[in-house]
Amino acid sequence: MSNSPRLVSLDAFRGATVAGMLLVNNPGSWSTVYPPLRHAPWHGWTPTDLIFPCFLWIMGVSLAFSFARRREEGADRAALFRHVLRRSVIIFGVGLLLAAFPFGLLPAHHLSLGTLRLPGVLQRIALCYLAAGAIFLRTGPRGLTVWAVSLLAAYWAMLMLVPVPGYGAGVLEPTGSLPWWIDSHVLAGHTWSGAPAPGFDPEGILSTIPAIATVLAGILVGLWLRRAVSPTTKAARLLMGGLVMLIAGAVMDVWLPINKNLWTSSYTVFMAGWAMVLLAAFYWLIEVHGWRRWAQPFVWYGMNALALFVLAGLSARLLGLIQWTGSDGVQISLKGWLYAACFQPVGSPLDASLLFAVAFVLVHLIIAWELARRKWLIKI
Repeated sequence: MSNSPRLVSLDAFRGATVAGMLLVNNPGSWSTVYPPLRHAPWHGWTPTDLIFPCFLWIMGVSLAFSFARRREEGADRAALFRHVLRRSVIIFGVGLLLAAFPFGLLPAHHLSLGTLRLPGVLQRIALCYLAAGAIFLRTGPRGLTVWAVSLLAAYWAMLMLVPVPGYGAGVLEPTGSLPWWIDSHVLAGHTWSGAPAPGFDPEGILSTIPAIATVLAGILVGLWLRRAVSPTTKAARLLMGGLVMLIAGAVMDVWLPINKNLWTSSYTVFMAGWAMVLLAAFYWLIEVHGWRRWAQPFVWYGMNALALFVLAGLSARLLGLIQWTGSDGVQISLKGWLYAACFQPVGSPLDASLLFAVAFVLVHLIIAWELARRKWLIKI
């Protein structure tokens, strides 16, 4: 393997996924959102469904580069595992704090530990980072491949063969699926209130298994990218590998539907294919042709990806929870006031809602730029 420099294309791709998260999570109004900016209701996929698996996949690529650098600096396996464990605990804890924020300190917010959501995006990132990091420390590329395939096969088998009390085996609907049954029993009262079915959670327990495979797929690509191969060859092989994965995922969809909420094995393979294709595009433009200026905003986002995601979550929560009573006696939030005053007059409801989301992304881009300008890297 070669001592590869930091990939600007990977930073840009990571930043693009974070910007995408902020865009789709913060419309002006959830009742007026363009369809591509919504998750698929159940089976199927939209561009929005690419974002989270791409982020996990990128985390795997970064893990391969990070571990290689730390090993070259003299870190042993035990030290690396302590790093993984410590960072996983921190990320998981930050996820719980974000779910509890603002801790009942605002009149519009009531904190109940009995209903606090325990799963979440950061919590899944933490668990996948811990599991994939531990596997990576114990095995090489062949072992990583075996682990990824085994996790996907085992999850597929559990979905189709394990009977759910009262429903039977092979149910892939919001109510009656095995992930729903486990979440509704183990996490009773602590799942997402906006889930497709009460008791279900899209970042739940069982569906974390294939999400770990998503990270392992990224690690395998990261190990390959460190090889002494020409940039043009790398871009071409990333593209070809991605197309193969996309076809494989589409074929698997015939028997096991692509489904983000369940994080089905077909979804895992299909989205890993998209991640490879998208990184191939970033890599071809930035590393092969040296066209970097257009990607600089994404690089700023990518430098402090998790910190900006957390900051955006706090900002969005405050915008909704800072409330007052208007002159007409109706309660209004800071977000509602900004949206009505600055965005609704601009265009159609769909366009106004999108413009609010774009403005939200741009405000956090300014913060990302300032952090990059000061060379502040906030590690979470």
